[in-house]
Amino acid sequence: MANPGYGKRSAPDQRPRTNDDFACLPPREAAIAGYIDRLPDGADISVKTLAKELIYGQCALRTALNHIQRAGHLRRGQESVTAADGSSRWITRTWFSRTARDDSWWAAFTRGDVPEEAPPERARPTRSRARILLAALGRISPALSLSEADCARLAPLVVEWFERGATEETVRIALTADLPTPVHHAASLLHRRLTTKLPPAPAPRPPLRILECAECSVPGPPEALPGGVCGACRGERSPARPDTPLSASAVQVRAGEIRAAMSLRRGEEAPV
Repeated sequence: MANPGYGKRSAPDQRPRTNDDFACLPPREAAIAGYIDRLPDGADISVKTLAKELIYGQCALRTALNHIQRAGHLRRGQESVTAADGSSRWITRTWFSRTARDDSWWAAFTRGDVPEEAPPERARPTRSRARILLAALGRISPALSLSEADCARLAPLVVEWFERGATEETVRIALTADLPTPVHHAASLLHRRLTTKLPPAPAPRPPLRILECAECSVPGPPEALPGGVCGACRGERSPARPDTPLSASAVQVRAGEIRAAMSLRRGEEAPV
């Protein structure tokens, strides 16, 4: 397995596995693709590691992986991930798809326009956490003391607050602030507040992804990397520079790509 957060990443929305998944590839490439397909997410699929497990050398594996990429089963790139403390960083990604994809699909995937599975890092809050919070309200305000049955009925509503990003402190303040005097029925009051004050569901954030050339690792937009290879590595001549300057938004996008590439290079050169 690769270091946590790295390694193989399965592309979403793949067809079920069959014996003919890689029939269009040459025998060597089909065998390597079938081996990678059966590895779990997070497995190290670098050339060095694959060479230790398979009968092929690093040079042959590098050539085969490039062929698998051109066939639409593989893309390499970088993705911005957010840590628990809110900080973000760019890390290397290698996406694999049992189902061959064309360049337009990979471009849509880079923009976040194809369905994705929920990230496994975010664990679903447990109901016990919600019940503990409800049971403790009586210590903050005796008028909000609840029975065990009341806590069991209200816990699913608290869980929904947690799923929408609310902290325990946020829930406590919403339930205990500006209480009427007297509180005639604590469970009914809390049910009403949990329902009427429920925060909106957070809007999904599109992923930040950059593909990179399989040959020289230069980052770029999917449109500049057909088959996962840049124009320079395909032998194309660079187009003449335009006379008009780039727009401010285009400069910002390109600067972000350069910073991501420099950050990645520094990480690769750092001593282990």
